[in-house]
Amino acid sequence: MNWLVFEDDRAAQLYPITIGRACYAISCGGYRLVDRLAELSPKVHSIVRRHLSNIERLDFPGLTSFDPSRTIDRLEQPWTCLNARLAPSAETLGELRKLAAKNEPFVALSDGAVVAAVLPRLPAEAVETEAWLPGAINASLIEWTKDFSAPTDSGSPFAADRVGSVLFNYPHDVVRGNMELLRPNLDHHLRSGRFAEIRDGVFAADGVKLADYVVSETADGPILLDQHASIGPYCYLSGPAYVGPKARVIEHAALKDGVSIGHTTKIGGEVEASIIEPYSNKQHYGFLGHSYLGSWINLGAGTCNSDLKNTYGLVNMEYSGVKMKTGMQFVGCIMGDYAKTAINTGIFTGKTIGACSMAYGFVTENVPSFVNYARLFGQVAELPPEVMIATQQRMFLRRNVPQRECDVDLIREMFELTRFEREWSAGDSLSL
Repeated sequence: MNWLVFEDDRAAQLYPITIGRACYAISCGGYRLVDRLAELSPKVHSIVRRHLSNIERLDFPGLTSFDPSRTIDRLEQPWTCLNARLAPSAETLGELRKLAAKNEPFVALSDGAVVAAVLPRLPAEAVETEAWLPGAINASLIEWTKDFSAPTDSGSPFAADRVGSVLFNYPHDVVRGNMELLRPNLDHHLRSGRFAEIRDGVFAADGVKLADYVVSETADGPILLDQHASIGPYCYLSGPAYVGPKARVIEHAALKDGVSIGHTTKIGGEVEASIIEPYSNKQHYGFLGHSYLGSWINLGAGTCNSDLKNTYGLVNMEYSGVKMKTGMQFVGCIMGDYAKTAINTGIFTGKTIGACSMAYGFVTENVPSFVNYARLFGQVAELPPEVMIATQQRMFLRRNVPQRECDVDLIREMFELTRFEREWSAGDSLSL
């Protein structure tokens, strides 16, 4: 069986999360999809947006960039194709393994997008490069599965009525997915045998440090501390929760109600039902709730976000000027990679802060990428990519991470890809 994970034309709907990362690299429920794919096959082909190809080649050696011209010898072999926006669920990945083993035609759709497809063979036209572009791949797969009369099984975990918890369509879906998937995914983590129970419901991998006077509550799910994670004194941990390798939870911190923390992070204050990607810092006091933080983010002391409207109603998000109903009562903020906040920044309910932006004061509206946002002081200005490249270099040095040419190139690509955000906001006193 050949496996393919592909980004489609809706990857941009997940901005600011996916400006600088592939959809399969989104953390949710203590996993990324790319981590789970390794369990399905030692070799997985991939299709990503052009600006991510060099990053993928260096950071994800288990993936092979898909080249149609090299698949001619595999036209008669079966293929399982997965949308990179698929949530990393233990249940859905188990179902995929069963479907692939049957080697029977299958396709699951959601709003015209392919969630997963099983092809017993590739048609001759599959060697055409254009068929595999992100903007065309959905239509190609749908057409090819018609050739095999592939059914959509309404009883599977890929059914349209459940796809809100299976496929990420918008950024708030990642926050929702984390709350739904964290506990079952932690159970899957535990079956790996890497964790030992060090107190009731608290499991630790090798090298974990747990200080004195830590209070843990595991009635609603386990707490997993991955390799060389450390928990400071006087902390409160409520499961389900996942603390990644080399993450530091400093003294007096509180993690509760479904927190997923990536590797090499530093966490303080109160964090609730949120995802924090690797290399980000929320070291100081302040509240973060029902939110998503990308990588290389730093929250200044006293930064807080609201995750509940004063009316207690359902939260509506706004993406590219279009309002979107979330169906969720609790939604905090979504922050792209490299974003920063100043001390005592206050972020209103359901706001997005773009990649490589710096926020000061009250954030009462969505913040575009690559801007200094200080509307409280009457200042909102574009931030040149050179500033972020220099900042990236300093941040990488602090973590002994080499700054590669592809990292610099990615910053410049991200700037160009998000130019429309700043131009759309230019009429609202944005200084370009």
